[in-house]
Amino acid sequence: MFKKILIANRGEIALRVIRACREMGIKTVAVHSTADNDAMYVKMADESVCIGPASSAESYLKKSAIISAAVVTNADAVHPGYGFLSENAEFAEMLEAHGIEFIGPTPEHIRRMGDKVEAKRTAIELGIPVVPGSKGALDTITDALKTAKEIGYPVIVKAASGGGGRGMKIAFNDEELKAQFPIARSEAKVAFGDDRVYMEKYLVNPKHIEIQLIGDKFGNVVTIGERDCSMQRKNQKIIEEAPASILTKKQSQDIQNIVRNAMEKLKYRGAGTIEFLFENGKFYFMEMNTRLQVEHPVTEQVYGVDLVQEQIRVAEGHKLSFKQEDIVPHCHALECRINAEDPETFVPFPGTVKYYHAPGGLGVRVDSGLYAGYKIPSCYDSMIAKVITFALTRDEAITKMYYALSEMIVDGVKTSIPLQQELLKQPAFLDGTYPIHWLQDYIQAKNEAKEKVEVQDDEPHKAKKKKSK
Repeated sequence: MFKKILIANRGEIALRVIRACREMGIKTVAVHSTADNDAMYVKMADESVCIGPASSAESYLKKSAIISAAVVTNADAVHPGYGFLSENAEFAEMLEAHGIEFIGPTPEHIRRMGDKVEAKRTAIELGIPVVPGSKGALDTITDALKTAKEIGYPVIVKAASGGGGRGMKIAFNDEELKAQFPIARSEAKVAFGDDRVYMEKYLVNPKHIEIQLIGDKFGNVVTIGERDCSMQRKNQKIIEEAPASILTKKQSQDIQNIVRNAMEKLKYRGAGTIEFLFENGKFYFMEMNTRLQVEHPVTEQVYGVDLVQEQIRVAEGHKLSFKQEDIVPHCHALECRINAEDPETFVPFPGTVKYYHAPGGLGVRVDSGLYAGYKIPSCYDSMIAKVITFALTRDEAITKMYYALSEMIVDGVKTSIPLQQELLKQPAFLDGTYPIHWLQDYIQAKNEAKEKVEVQDDEPHKAKKKKSK
């Protein structure tokens, strides 16, 4: 049994882990940068250690500082949350060398599934369906053109070590591929320190479906349903939901069986998520995240499990506390990621929160570290809260979300709430058919319509000036 856990993260996910630990009787240590001195998670932890300045590279990504904090505070284990060092195999190995448990998969699994090329190769070996594409990294434009000819246009070039849309380029013909290939490699190098890229067939209108899973050290693996994360802009998720309303019961069961069998063969332990593109009734492997997901709360609400506490139990060496037959959906859940940003331009909007009011009521959950007077830093991700609603039906969950967002007040900064309320009323969202490119197309059409109106409004003024002359 762990007596003390250090949380190598910040913001709402650090707070989420602290609350899980409290319920289990485990003490917590918060690490923080100077920019997070007054963060809620720092106030709520049993102990806190400042590990560096505001820069992530000098604080939350600095392995030596975090491990030193764990050693000094006598922490038994480290929970990495998501992002930062959560999928860093070297960090997991360094903790292991210091006798500190990493609450996550083995370093081997992190490496194998974290590298996009190796992950795809592994998926094929394990019998997981994949998108047609290159067998490995592509070194030259000649290799890229040859592969594109084999699989057919359109194609997408992706960073081997990447995610979040960086190092991704789409090409519909040879000329576009010649132009985009070096750009993809350059972006991959800057973002991840690795310029290797690979290629896949580009699916035109797929859904983004992901399968939540967790395994223990005894070879047991349980899949905990699926999530639909198709409402996204530039590969950044905006609204997530579970279960995926677009899937039939058989489609859901079939893909979960494939994932569970694959992870049992891999002897995977800890929480993980396998992400798929789903088009024309077929699933295609995208990637695996060997960590907790931002959107894990929708799964928790639908299936009645505490994924963070289960991560901790597995790391302690216990068997999973539930079996596959125990995983039954009880409701439908939605999650809106609330970002401190301009809802029209998407420009980050850090600043001081003058007044804060969280929504409430039956079927509403808010994961956030906001409070009145809190200064939102400019140096980190703009997400400041997650609003989760759940009800017996999808329609009820959507209605709850709309009014929950209406109740939410974050005075002093702009947020994404107005956009999300707008999206909740769109026919494509209401019927669940929206593909991953829908939001980008919607925003583009909206901006074009706005520009057209502005031009039309300006024409009478131009005519009046001309007449006065």
